Amino acid sequence: MLEMRPACERCATELPADAPGAFICSFECTFCARCANETLEGRCPNCGGELLRRPTRALDKLQKYPASTERVYKPEGCGNRVA
Repeated sequence: MLEMRPACERCATELPADAPGAFICSFECTFCARCANETLEGRCPNCGGELLRRPTRALDKLQKYPASTERVYKPEGCGNRVA
């Protein structure tokens, strides 16, 4: 199950689990649409993977399966990029 992280790792923009606008890589690094498309050009700065739209989670499912509250903030990437 996806963690549904609450904010962009690069700029800290809020990304609610029930709203569109979040992008993730296969490791669930999470970015807002602006960072994913304009700054990162569709590539995760941490692993080099493709950033894709994160699906939303329905409100009734959020009650049973809540989104993560853990915030990850790494505006420069994690430094562990895999080539």
